[in-house]
Amino acid sequence: MNFCPNCGAPTVFRIPEGDDRKRNICTATGEIFYDNPRNVVGTIVERDGRILMCRRAIEPRLHFWTLPAGFLELGETSAGGAARETLEEAGVQVGQPRLFNLIDVTHIGQIHIFFIADMIGDDYAPGRESAEVRFLAEDEIDWPQLAFPTIHRTLQRYFADRRAGEFGIHVESLGTADWRAMALDREPRD
Repeated sequence: MNFCPNCGAPTVFRIPEGDDRKRNICTATGEIFYDNPRNVVGTIVERDGRILMCRRAIEPRLHFWTLPAGFLELGETSAGGAARETLEEAGVQVGQPRLFNLIDVTHIGQIHIFFIADMIGDDYAPGRESAEVRFLAEDEIDWPQLAFPTIHRTLQRYFADRRAGEFGIHVESLGTADWRAMALDREPRD
Protein backbone atom coordinates (compact mmCIF):
# COMPACT_ATOMS: atom_id res chain seq x y z
CA MET A 1 0.00 0.00 0.00
CA ASN A 2 1.51 3.31 -1.04
CA PHE A 3 -1.33 5.66 -0.14
CA CYS A 4 -3.91 5.87 2.63
CA PRO A 5 -7.28 4.62 1.38
CA ASN A 6 -9.03 7.20 3.59
CA CYS A 7 -7.20 10.47 2.82
CA GLY A 8 -4.76 9.70 -0.02
CA ALA A 9 -1.63 10.66 1.95
CA PRO A 10 1.47 8.49 1.48
CA THR A 11 1.95 5.56 3.83
CA VAL A 12 5.10 4.24 5.43
CA PHE A 13 5.80 0.58 6.20
CA ARG A 14 7.33 0.35 9.67
CA ILE A 15 6.76 -1.11 13.12
CA PRO A 16 4.30 1.08 15.05
CA GLU A 17 5.06 1.91 18.66
CA GLY A 18 4.02 -0.98 20.92
CA ASP A 19 3.76 -3.45 18.02
CA ASP A 20 6.08 -6.25 16.91
CA ARG A 21 5.70 -6.25 13.12
CA LYS A 22 5.67 -3.83 10.23
CA ARG A 23 2.38 -2.23 9.23
CA ASN A 24 1.27 0.37 6.70
CA ILE A 25 0.80 3.70 8.49
CA CYS A 26 -0.76 6.89 7.11
CA THR A 27 1.80 9.72 7.24
CA ALA A 28 -0.96 12.33 7.69
CA THR A 29 -3.17 10.76 10.36
CA GLY A 30 -1.05 8.00 11.85
CA GLU A 31 -3.80 5.45 11.16
CA ILE A 32 -2.44 1.89 11.13
CA PHE A 33 -3.63 -0.55 8.48
CA TYR A 34 -3.53 -4.23 9.38
CA ASP A 35 -3.16 -6.96 6.77
CA ASN A 36 -4.92 -9.92 8.37
CA PRO A 37 -5.67 -13.47 7.21
CA ARG A 38 -8.58 -14.18 4.91
CA ASN A 39 -11.09 -16.85 5.86
CA VAL A 40 -12.17 -19.57 3.46
CA VAL A 41 -15.38 -21.33 4.53
CA GLY A 42 -17.02 -24.44 3.15
CA THR A 43 -19.17 -27.48 3.82
CA ILE A 44 -19.11 -31.22 3.80
CA VAL A 45 -22.54 -32.43 2.69
CA GLU A 46 -23.20 -36.17 2.71
CA ARG A 47 -26.09 -37.93 1.01
CA ASP A 48 -26.47 -41.71 0.81
CA GLY A 49 -22.84 -42.20 1.89
CA ARG A 50 -21.50 -39.84 -0.77
CA ILE A 51 -19.91 -36.41 -0.41
CA LEU A 52 -20.91 -33.32 -2.41
CA MET A 53 -17.99 -32.32 -4.64
CA CYS A 54 -17.55 -29.57 -7.23
CA ARG A 55 -15.23 -29.52 -10.24
CA ARG A 56 -13.80 -26.02 -10.49
CA ALA A 57 -14.69 -23.88 -13.52
CA ILE A 58 -12.31 -21.09 -12.46
CA GLU A 59 -8.68 -20.58 -11.57
CA PRO A 60 -6.87 -21.31 -9.44
CA ARG A 61 -6.87 -25.06 -9.96
CA LEU A 62 -9.26 -25.05 -12.91
CA HIS A 63 -10.88 -28.51 -13.48
CA PHE A 64 -9.76 -29.88 -10.12
CA TRP A 65 -12.26 -31.18 -7.54
CA THR A 66 -13.13 -29.39 -4.32
CA LEU A 67 -15.67 -29.15 -1.56
CA PRO A 68 -18.02 -26.19 -1.98
CA ALA A 69 -16.09 -23.35 -0.36
CA GLY A 70 -14.92 -19.78 -0.82
CA PHE A 71 -14.00 -16.55 0.89
CA LEU A 72 -16.07 -15.30 3.79
CA GLU A 73 -17.71 -11.91 3.10
CA LEU A 74 -17.97 -9.02 5.53
CA GLY A 75 -21.14 -9.17 7.59
CA GLU A 76 -21.43 -12.97 7.40
CA THR A 77 -20.97 -15.56 10.07
CA SER A 78 -18.56 -18.33 9.13
CA ALA A 79 -21.42 -20.88 9.01
CA GLY A 80 -23.58 -18.47 6.98
CA GLY A 81 -20.76 -17.89 4.51
CA ALA A 82 -20.22 -21.63 4.14
CA ALA A 83 -23.94 -22.08 3.43
CA ARG A 84 -23.87 -19.26 0.85
CA GLU A 85 -20.83 -20.76 -0.90
CA THR A 86 -22.53 -24.17 -1.04
CA LEU A 87 -25.61 -22.65 -2.63
CA GLU A 88 -23.54 -20.58 -5.11
CA GLU A 89 -21.22 -23.38 -6.17
CA ALA A 90 -23.48 -26.43 -6.00
CA GLY A 91 -27.06 -25.16 -5.87
CA VAL A 92 -27.50 -26.90 -2.52
CA GLN A 93 -29.27 -25.37 0.44
CA VAL A 94 -27.90 -26.54 3.77
CA GLY A 95 -28.94 -26.39 7.38
CA GLN A 96 -27.52 -27.30 10.79
CA PRO A 97 -23.84 -26.47 10.05
CA ARG A 98 -21.49 -27.98 12.63
CA LEU A 99 -17.84 -26.96 12.88
CA PHE A 100 -15.60 -29.80 11.76
CA ASN A 101 -12.15 -28.69 10.60
CA LEU A 102 -10.14 -25.47 10.96
CA ILE A 103 -6.81 -25.27 9.15
CA ASP A 104 -4.35 -22.40 9.50
CA VAL A 105 -2.52 -21.83 6.22
CA THR A 106 -0.15 -19.16 7.45
CA HIS A 107 2.18 -18.95 4.45
CA ILE A 108 -0.68 -17.65 2.28
CA GLY A 109 -2.46 -15.73 5.04
CA GLN A 110 -5.61 -17.83 5.13
CA ILE A 111 -7.71 -19.83 7.57
CA HIS A 112 -9.86 -22.60 6.05
CA ILE A 113 -12.98 -23.52 8.04
CA PHE A 114 -15.20 -26.47 7.12
CA PHE A 115 -18.61 -27.37 8.51
CA ILE A 116 -20.59 -30.58 8.27
CA ALA A 117 -24.03 -29.54 7.04
CA ASP A 118 -27.34 -31.21 6.21
CA MET A 119 -28.74 -30.94 2.70
CA ILE A 120 -32.20 -29.36 2.47
CA GLY A 121 -34.21 -30.77 -0.42
CA ASP A 122 -32.88 -32.76 -3.35
CA ASP A 123 -31.76 -30.04 -5.76
CA TYR A 124 -28.18 -29.54 -6.84
CA ALA A 125 -26.58 -28.05 -9.95
CA PRO A 126 -23.29 -26.41 -10.87
CA GLY A 127 -23.05 -22.69 -10.14
CA ARG A 128 -20.96 -20.30 -12.23
CA GLU A 129 -17.73 -21.33 -10.46
CA SER A 130 -18.35 -25.08 -10.92
CA ALA A 131 -18.15 -27.05 -14.13
CA GLU A 132 -19.70 -30.12 -12.54
CA VAL A 133 -21.28 -31.17 -9.24
CA ARG A 134 -21.45 -34.77 -8.03
CA PHE A 135 -21.93 -36.81 -4.92
CA LEU A 136 -18.91 -39.13 -4.65
CA ALA A 137 -18.18 -42.10 -2.40
CA GLU A 138 -14.78 -42.22 -0.72
CA ASP A 139 -13.47 -44.78 -3.21
CA GLU A 140 -14.73 -42.69 -6.16
CA ILE A 141 -12.73 -39.60 -5.22
CA ASP A 142 -9.72 -39.07 -7.47
CA TRP A 143 -7.44 -37.92 -4.64
CA PRO A 144 -4.62 -36.53 -6.84
CA GLN A 145 -7.26 -34.39 -8.55
CA LEU A 146 -8.30 -32.50 -5.40
CA ALA A 147 -7.75 -28.78 -5.84
CA PHE A 148 -6.12 -27.87 -2.54
CA PRO A 149 -4.29 -29.61 0.30
CA THR A 150 -6.90 -28.36 2.78
CA ILE A 151 -9.61 -30.21 0.86
CA HIS A 152 -7.48 -33.36 0.96
CA ARG A 153 -6.90 -33.04 4.73
CA THR A 154 -10.53 -32.24 5.48
CA LEU A 155 -11.80 -35.26 3.54
CA GLN A 156 -9.18 -37.56 5.13
CA ARG A 157 -10.32 -36.45 8.59
CA TYR A 158 -14.00 -36.73 7.67
CA PHE A 159 -13.72 -40.31 6.41
CA ALA A 160 -11.57 -41.33 9.40
CA ASP A 161 -14.15 -39.88 11.81
CA ARG A 162 -16.99 -41.52 9.91
CA ARG A 163 -15.26 -44.91 10.19
CA ALA A 164 -14.75 -44.29 13.92
CA GLY A 165 -18.44 -43.44 14.31
CA GLU A 166 -17.83 -40.06 15.91
CA PHE A 167 -17.12 -36.63 14.43
CA GLY A 168 -14.79 -34.36 16.34
CA ILE A 169 -13.62 -30.81 15.81
CA HIS A 170 -10.16 -30.68 14.28
CA VAL A 171 -7.66 -27.83 14.33
CA GLU A 172 -4.33 -27.95 12.53
CA SER A 173 -1.78 -25.93 10.58
CA LEU A 174 -0.40 -26.62 7.14
CA GLY A 175 3.00 -25.06 6.57
CA THR A 176 4.70 -24.28 3.29
CA ALA A 177 6.37 -27.71 3.09
CA ASP A 178 3.08 -29.53 3.77
CA TRP A 179 1.28 -27.43 1.15
CA ARG A 180 3.92 -28.00 -1.51
CA ALA A 181 4.19 -31.71 -0.81
CA MET A 182 0.45 -32.17 -1.21
CA ALA A 183 0.12 -29.88 -4.25
CA LEU A 184 3.10 -30.98 -6.37
CA ASP A 185 2.75 -32.60 -9.76
CA ARG A 186 -1.01 -32.53 -9.98
CA GLU A 187 -2.46 -31.91 -13.41
CA PRO A 188 -6.19 -31.78 -14.07
CA ARG A 189 -7.69 -34.78 -15.84
CA ASP A 190 -11.02 -34.85 -17.61
